[in-house]
Amino acid sequence: MKFLNTVKLALPAAVLGFLALGPASIPAGATTQTATFLVTATVAATCTISTTPLAFGSYTGAISQVNTTVTVTCTNTTPYNLGLNAGLATGATVTTRSMTGPASALLSYQLFRDAGHTANWGVTIGTDTVPLTGNGAAQVETVYGQIPAGQFVAPGSYSDTITATVTY
Repeated sequence: MKFLNTVKLALPAAVLGFLALGPASIPAGATTQTATFLVTATVAATCTISTTPLAFGSYTGAISQVNTTVTVTCTNTTPYNLGLNAGLATGATVTTRSMTGPASALLSYQLFRDAGHTANWGVTIGTDTVPLTGNGAAQVETVYGQIPAGQFVAPGSYSDTITATVTY
């Protein structure tokens, strides 16, 4: 009976000792080593650009004004300039744009950087482009279009294609 009492006392002590040390205890005298490594990346300045059509609708000889937008997304702090070319009409310049219609008839129009229709929009940096700085998000710029009054050209559809350019 004495042997049985000794076994009963010894068993709980062994269990308590195991729990105190833990099943994954580190052996005495174990050491660790560490090392670091450098993580790098280079972010290149970049921009994307998208446009929406400029639709004047029906022109009746009265002045016609409509707007469209150009959206530019550039990396944060990237300076850029937004320009609009002369279009495709024969003899067009950034100050004398034209849409081409039936039998190569021309309907003149203008593109401006401001709502007052005083600042022509062209392609010469420092003169008639829009200077901006990217912020990493889409930046929307309004293009103000105008067909001057008093043009009595042949009836029909007129069109032109403008190329918007972001220079960064």
